[in-house]
Amino acid sequence: MLKVVIVTDGPYGERAFENIKKNFETEFIELEKPASMFMDEIDIPKDELAKIKDANILITYTQHPDLTLDLVDRVNKDVDYIIVAAWMGEGFKNQLEVYENVTCPYIMCELEENGNDVFDKFTSKIGKPKIDIQLENGHIVDINVIRSSPCGSTTFVADYLLDKYSRVQDLENLPIEAGLKLQHYPCRAAKMRLFTDEECKKEMASGFHKDAFEKALK
Repeated sequence: MLKVVIVTDGPYGERAFENIKKNFETEFIELEKPASMFMDEIDIPKDELAKIKDANILITYTQHPDLTLDLVDRVNKDVDYIIVAAWMGEGFKNQLEVYENVTCPYIMCELEENGNDVFDKFTSKIGKPKIDIQLENGHIVDINVIRSSPCGSTTFVADYLLDKYSRVQDLENLPIEAGLKLQHYPCRAAKMRLFTDEECKKEMASGFHKDAFEKALK
C-alpha cells in the first residue's frame, strides 16, 4: 500500500492527515521548529528521519525554510515524491524543484496526475476536486467524491449539496453554490504561501470546486 508521511513544525497539516488517512497509510510527524530564522545545522531525530525516508509520498507543512530545504535535501533520493505545501517565494520554489521528484503547488487542491506512477496513485484520490453525481428523475440521489482536496473541504461541500439538492430539481445554481459553500470551510490555502502579500487563494479553491460540480452535472 502507498505510504504517506506528513511533516509539520507548526499548526498546519493535521487536517490533511485526518483526510488522507482515509485512503492511504498515513503518518503524521511533528518536528521541532528551529529557534532562529537562519540555521547552520538542522537537527532531525534519527527515528523520525527513518520514518520519513520510508514514505512513498512526503508532504511537508514545515514553515521554517531551512528545515524544509534540509529535509528535502536529505530524503529526496529515498522517497518517491515530495509535495511542499508551505513555501516562500519563487526563488525558494525553484530551488526545491531542482529535484525532479519535488513539487511546490500554488495551493494543495490543484494537484493532478503528472505521469509518475506513485504520484498519480496518490492524486487519483487526493488533489484537485473531482466529483460524480447520480441523478434519478431530476433529483440528486448521491454525490461521490472521486478525488478530494487534501483538507477534506470537497466532502464538506458534497455533503451539504446532497442534503439540499436531493429535495429540489432545479440544479442550475448548484455549481455556483458549491464554490460559495467552500468559502464556509476553514480553508487555509492563503496561509500556505508564507511571507507574501498576495491575495487569498481561497477564491482559487472555490473555483476548483465550482468547476468540479459543473463538470459532474454535464
